[in-house]
Amino acid sequence: MQRYIIVVEYDGTAYYGWQLQPELPSVVGQLQKSFTQVFHHSITIAGASRTDAGVHAIGQVASFVTDLVITPEKMIRGWNDVLPDDIVIRSARAVSEEHSIFDNIVRKTYHYHIFLKRPSPMHQRYGWYCKGALNQLKLQAVLQQLIGTHDFTSLCAADTPDPNKIRTIQSIAVAYVPSWDALRIEITAERFLRYMIRRIVGAAVKIASCHDFTVIYIQEVMRKKNPNNVLPTAPARGLLLHSIEYKKEDL
Repeated sequence: MQRYIIVVEYDGTAYYGWQLQPELPSVVGQLQKSFTQVFHHSITIAGASRTDAGVHAIGQVASFVTDLVITPEKMIRGWNDVLPDDIVIRSARAVSEEHSIFDNIVRKTYHYHIFLKRPSPMHQRYGWYCKGALNQLKLQAVLQQLIGTHDFTSLCAADTPDPNKIRTIQSIAVAYVPSWDALRIEITAERFLRYMIRRIVGAAVKIASCHDFTVIYIQEVMRKKNPNNVLPTAPARGLLLHSIEYKKEDL
């Protein structure tokens, strides 16, 4: 048996998330189905990050084992030939069987795009258009307060199964993307909770666009440790898994 690690890029619009879903289209389901179609071998793929329905990726890392004897180059060429246009395998490599995509992660980096005006139809599925005035300085001030180690109970899904809601955000940066007339929020951490990034973005945008909320209101929300607060969850379509980095260079 040989283990392979692949890097996958996908537009998540048509899928109910990365993870395999019974009777619903998923990225993993499409990858596994296409592999079987071209190589007549079945595989089980595990991803390093479980993106939700509608979320996109350019740097998803995944692995699987197979007894199929084939070079990574031929595998990519044959596999990509039968994949739909919204999924592409960017790279593949054979590794030793003990390699794990879940160990030695240094950071995961996500991007979230906020359109400052109604976007082109070519771009609209990759960002969130927020109508109304958005105070960009206030937005950055709110986001900066979330860097570091905090309890993110108030900024994750209410049904998050992980009892430990403490996470460390390594960095948050906001940049303007002229070609889209959009803000790109880049958030980096070793691990995230379910909906955590979308809750962070939704909260920051709400506070930054509402005169009734001060910048430090986010601290009050965090202290209460209540996910059922008034701050919204940003739409999935604006979220992109950009990259996953490891300590081991051979991963």
